Amino acid sequence: MAKELAGKVAIVTGAGRNIGRAIALTLAEGGAAVVVNARGNRAEADAVVREIEAAGGKAIAHIGDVADARAVQAMADAAVKAFGRIDILVNNAALRREKPFAEMDYAAWREILDVTLDGTFHCVKACLPALRKSGSGTIVNIGGLSAHTGAANRAHVVTAKAGIVGLTRALAHDLAADCITVNCVVPGLIGTPRPKDKPEPAHHARHDTISGERGRPEDVAAMVRFLCGPAARYINGQAIHANGGAYLGV
Repeated sequence: MAKELAGKVAIVTGAGRNIGRAIALTLAEGGAAVVVNARGNRAEADAVVREIEAAGGKAIAHIGDVADARAVQAMADAAVKAFGRIDILVNNAALRREKPFAEMDYAAWREILDVTLDGTFHCVKACLPALRKSGSGTIVNIGGLSAHTGAANRAHVVTAKAGIVGLTRALAHDLAADCITVNCVVPGLIGTPRPKDKPEPAHHARHDTISGERGRPEDVAAMVRFLCGPAARYINGQAIHANGGAYLGV
């Protein structure tokens, strides 16, 4: 099973850093060729491509905002041009902001939904023709812990991520006849590098894992890789939590 994804082609959005980067590297380790998407930071995307290539894998970088339907279509077209197919779509790109609801204007609300929820819509629509041709297509959407617990000052983020779970279940029904599985991996309490001006989300302080340790991006990536592989074809429409038992530790 070391190269269980050999011959497959994957698109991973928001793959320049943290969880997205780990997913891209892990799928490439499994044998997939990977399209590494970033919203605007080409240096980060190119660095991930170099890591994949240095390990003997295949990858290209593609810069584009998933909130822009035309940019997403260009990404899907680039994947098919470079590798001939698309078998795996991982919708990881998202924005996470904190603002009290009373201070939130509609622009702030839409900014989050445009990327997290609408971006997933655009990506699935653009990749669907190729995924149908795959014969064993896989879509993995990346959810969020707060969509299931709620969180203060994150109404836009909670709503968008909760919508991802609903979209996952709906698409599982709609695309089953095309031999496409659709699942959601829900990370929780994952230790990722954060800029000094963007501290850890406040709601994390209300939860803990049963071991007391934070997870790693690679822990989430391992679940994504499994769902993309041949052993997971009977798993469909599920929201699978990778949170170290955080619900048990509440």
